[in-house]
Amino acid sequence: MSGNAGTAIPKPGFGLAMVPIVLTLIVLGIQLFYFGDFTPHIPLAIGIAITGLVGLKLGHKWPNIEEGVFHVVYVSLQSIGILITVGMIIGVWIASGTVPALIYYGLKLLSPELFLAAAMLICSVVSVSLGTSWGTVGTVGLALMGIGAGFDIPMYWTAGAVVSGAFFGDKISPLSDTTNLAPAVTGTNLFDHIRNMLPTTVPSMLIAFVIYLVVGFTLIDGDGVSFERIEAITSSLENEFWISPVMLLPALLVIVLAVRKQPPIPSLFAGAVFGGILAMAAQGATLHETFTYANSGYSIETGVSEIDSLLNRGGIQSMMWTISLVLLALGFGGALERTRCLEAIIEVIMKRVRSFAGLQTSAIMTSVATNTVAGDPYLSIALPGRMFVPIYRGSGYSPLNLSRAIEEGGTLVSPLIPWNAGGAFVISALALGVSDGNLENLLYIPLAFACWLSPVIGIFYAMIGAFSPKASEQEVKDWEEAGEPVIKMG
Repeated sequence: MSGNAGTAIPKPGFGLAMVPIVLTLIVLGIQLFYFGDFTPHIPLAIGIAITGLVGLKLGHKWPNIEEGVFHVVYVSLQSIGILITVGMIIGVWIASGTVPALIYYGLKLLSPELFLAAAMLICSVVSVSLGTSWGTVGTVGLALMGIGAGFDIPMYWTAGAVVSGAFFGDKISPLSDTTNLAPAVTGTNLFDHIRNMLPTTVPSMLIAFVIYLVVGFTLIDGDGVSFERIEAITSSLENEFWISPVMLLPALLVIVLAVRKQPPIPSLFAGAVFGGILAMAAQGATLHETFTYANSGYSIETGVSEIDSLLNRGGIQSMMWTISLVLLALGFGGALERTRCLEAIIEVIMKRVRSFAGLQTSAIMTSVATNTVAGDPYLSIALPGRMFVPIYRGSGYSPLNLSRAIEEGGTLVSPLIPWNAGGAFVISALALGVSDGNLENLLYIPLAFACWLSPVIGIFYAMIGAFSPKASEQEVKDWEEAGEPVIKMG
């Protein structure tokens, strides 16, 4: 219920619905660009307060608005659980030698020219297997950042390749929560949804792969890489850790559990436990030290700056900045949804849609806008999915087009918005240093080619009428039997 119990609360007009969004973006812009302080937390908290005032003006009671805030937070608690578990994994897998072994073997086996393309492919495979982009970024992605540093590749290029691969897997893996959420809110079949995403996913990945290959062979000077530097890094790793293929077993365990379709949080936690056992058995850590690594992160001083900057991290506490940002972003999105501000804005957009191309573009861009304003990938999928599905039925096109649109504007755009839950996690897990004022590393956003190419290709298909399935007779029959709402365009 969007209003108070037993009371019909009206939707705000378009102008009033835009007030909390515009004011919050202004405060956010002041914080980010005028003060140069990348901490979006307070602007988002102010956004919740402004939205609450709009809700009170409309006739809502504060407990009702508060319930909306907490409801969205509750729905997304699995993401918080994954963040906490990934924080534990990062600290423990560094201590166990798993991350150091991945960096070591990567420096030994990969070439600088092929590195970016290989990094994208590696993250793609792991993410499809795990069904979590965040888990992939926080483990394999972190190791790849170390390898890239060894090859003297700018952090933002490596981060772009990691994000492209990791979020590709999150989009197309049947184990992913967002991949299951999109068909759930649009009433489509999971595997039909995945198949319908291939026409945009495959080209975007191929184009990104080619770009990374070209960059590797033209902009990265493989002959100019300092092998003395690589030798210093690998020697330092050998001095500090026992490096062996055995150290890769925790990562293999998580992948096996994911392939066997075990839930993500227990699978990741099992990897953390196995890593802790290896840290004690193979690296000589005590039980208390292992607990400390899981909670506060790993600490080391090797004298090699690249190693120290990458391996001094992890632990649950390292995720608190990201978790607090995620909670505030979720709260803002929940307040906007409960006061029906987002609903009012989307309805205005839908009234102006006159063609399928306009409909598909509106669905994608609404997901992008919700991601930008609400900071929550789940809300950016669920809200447009619920709002647009009746008009897709009325257009004669299959809601599979909608489920693809909200995945592209929701899942894939999430890591490209720094204050979004996805973007905040990427920045924190990959140690991009943005919170310290190193804004240059935000260049990973345009360099995550697969993430933004996919929605662009989706809009192009809609304009030319390609890969845009019409509603089948069975779909129409199912809607009629279920009494699903149908809205004509315009």
